[in-house]
Amino acid sequence: KPALHRLSHYLLSHYQKGTRPVRDWRTTTNVAIDLMVYAILSVDEKNQVLTTYIWYRQHWTDEFLQWDPARFDNLTQISLPAESIWVPDILINEFVDVGKSPHVPYVYVGHHGEVQNLKPIQVMTACSLDIYNFPFDVQNCSLTFTSWLHHIRDINLSLWRQPELVKFDRSVFMNQGEWELLYVLSHFQEFRVKSSDSYAEMKFYIVIRRRPLFYTVSLLLPSIFLMVMDIVGFYLPPNSGERVSFKITLLLGYSVFLIIVSDTLPATAIGTPLIGIYFVVCMALLVISLTETILIVRLVHKQDLQPHVPDWVKRLVLERAPILLCIRDRKKFSQSRTQSSDISRQAENHDSTAKLNPCGCEDPRERDVVGGVRPAVALAGQAEGSPPLPGVLREVTAIRQLLEKREEFRDVAREWLQVGYVLDVLLFRAYLAAVLAYSLTLGTLWSVWRDA
Repeated sequence: KPALHRLSHYLLSHYQKGTRPVRDWRTTTNVAIDLMVYAILSVDEKNQVLTTYIWYRQHWTDEFLQWDPARFDNLTQISLPAESIWVPDILINEFVDVGKSPHVPYVYVGHHGEVQNLKPIQVMTACSLDIYNFPFDVQNCSLTFTSWLHHIRDINLSLWRQPELVKFDRSVFMNQGEWELLYVLSHFQEFRVKSSDSYAEMKFYIVIRRRPLFYTVSLLLPSIFLMVMDIVGFYLPPNSGERVSFKITLLLGYSVFLIIVSDTLPATAIGTPLIGIYFVVCMALLVISLTETILIVRLVHKQDLQPHVPDWVKRLVLERAPILLCIRDRKKFSQSRTQSSDISRQAENHDSTAKLNPCGCEDPRERDVVGGVRPAVALAGQAEGSPPLPGVLREVTAIRQLLEKREEFRDVAREWLQVGYVLDVLLFRAYLAAVLAYSLTLGTLWSVWRDA
């Protein structure tokens, strides 16, 4: 009869698998456990569930599974069915669902009674996931192994290997997914419920980090490009309506972008990732930019009854603000104001000349305004014998006043355009400073989190 058959019959013929395998009940069964992370399958932020695939190993001594190898052809190790011997009731406290783990029906037993139970487990555990730093987040999830029934006097737990070996063991980890395994920490503690006996617990902390490249390309870069285009839109002339339509188009495009990426962002009931706040602030900045553009366009819009620019606005906006803002072409402001004063003086000269020369015969400016009309009218009047010079003078005076008013309206509109230009530069630089400060703050935070 083969040695394996004889040894298996020898060990299991009178074995009682329902009793803890010690000859003295005061003896504590020490179970050494080990864990190796094979893969991170999924991280469900909404339901706070982590799914991992681990290689789990147990080792304990069974005092009723011992033999002399010399009696069985020097056989020192045998595999036995796990259902036929006593197995410790060690579970994971964070279990929330039974995973699709393969069934391993055998354990290895040494001739001194050492039992080794090795099996892969798909673990679905509850984990407190912090998504504030998304996509540069680092998650720390624990797996707590403990005996569900036996006190520490009956079953005690320990590490199979040294903690340093467990911490940096990535020999079997499949590291091509979204998550990167940083290290696995181990910690032993005793757990007590009120005044009951203590239970032995072995905690493994699985620390993983998300790879942010995909989210940086698909989320951050498009948002940055749209914000850059919004800043470039300030270089459109403020007195044209193209800037308003351009910024409205950007705002609609950003809204569509947020709708598309809403399913990509993780969501929990207790917190919002910083990138979500970033998108909301970017949307608010686009709205502020559009509001500023509408105000400037309304300010520089030409209209017939536009009032004159107040003197304090001229002093503050057209004289001091260009110096503070270092506007290069600020000289044209003083030139335009000088031209407007010259136009007003010319209008006064016109009036005085009209009063001194009621017939309009000696005024060369009237001759310029009327052109070739007055001589023709004069010839016609001479031909008829009744000179119509007073009527012609009134018509010419009315045309001159109309042209002067039109020039005055244009000068007022020009001054408001200059005020709008200076305010546009001021608001643009304030907007640019706010965007840069916001970008630097977020960039610094994400850099610190990524390098931590």
